[in-house]
Amino acid sequence: MHEQKIGYYFVIMASIVIVLAGVKSASAILVPFLLSLFIAIILSPSYNYLKKKKFPETVAILIVIGLFIFAIGLVGKLIGTSITDFSAHINMYTQKLTMQYYSLVQYASRLGIVLPIEGFSSIFDSKRLMTFGTAILQNMGSLFTNGFVIILTVIFMLLESSHFLQKIDFADGPKETIKHLEEISSKIKHYMVLKAIISLATGLIVWIALILIGTDYAFLWAVLAFLFNFIPNIGSIIAAVPAILITLVQLGSFSALLVTSLYIGVNIIMGSILEPKVMGKGLGLSTLVVFLSLLFWGWLLGIVGMLLSIPLTIMAMIIFDANANTKWISVLLGTGEQLKR
Repeated sequence: MHEQKIGYYFVIMASIVIVLAGVKSASAILVPFLLSLFIAIILSPSYNYLKKKKFPETVAILIVIGLFIFAIGLVGKLIGTSITDFSAHINMYTQKLTMQYYSLVQYASRLGIVLPIEGFSSIFDSKRLMTFGTAILQNMGSLFTNGFVIILTVIFMLLESSHFLQKIDFADGPKETIKHLEEISSKIKHYMVLKAIISLATGLIVWIALILIGTDYAFLWAVLAFLFNFIPNIGSIIAAVPAILITLVQLGSFSALLVTSLYIGVNIIMGSILEPKVMGKGLGLSTLVVFLSLLFWGWLLGIVGMLLSIPLTIMAMIIFDANANTKWISVLLGTGEQLKR
């Protein structure tokens, strides 16, 4: 009997490996699908609102998708201009940053502190930190080359969303299953919509503040702050690095300190105070799970997988939490707030 259990677990592990290998090989198809799914979830409240106001489905779809395409086109145009200009001047920024570091090394040596020079130079010769943010935005932009397919998928998902649960009910599905699906769907929609609104607010605050401070490419760093706000704890740090470095070489250490304070303040207010109150503490992930999710989904689906890592993990957590047999997995993924209820 014991040997049968071991064999059973080995079969499960082998199945998981095979499924993950299939997902990784099919990432070119899955990534646009997942992106379409999240866009459809975020747009669904607007679509449902228009339908409640007696707009025909076709008109409601045209309004929602039209506004979405306009917004994406406008943002894409601004990002494209900023990336092109930033790429043209990146050598100048890198040289200025290196000079700033050499000045710091000389100042530290007077105090008897020895800072490494060669290691720093090799890092910035490759421009890793300076180009990291724009590389992610370029990857996101390249994904939208399949924009027509993504938009069509979003349209069909929105049209299907209002009838999906009705179809299951009509097919005489178990009432408990339908209740679970409704609960899971409601929680996922609630999380994604609120997270998108909070991320948008974070991006707007960063944009306005960086314009007031005078940082170059403020809109670029604001978009980066919006995207990385979907990754708690780690994301805000990654998004802050390019903006702080640009401010340092452009305006000096005092302005860079202001930008650092800005990101810390926004992260505390939006991430640690507002978000748990609005979204509920039960939807939080432990810091270890956040980091592991980032690695896992990034390995499985690339850079877009990193950006979608937390929403995907939250969706899995909500699904596990809805079933008594898998609730323990949800507790393991969470921060432990469920245990205090």
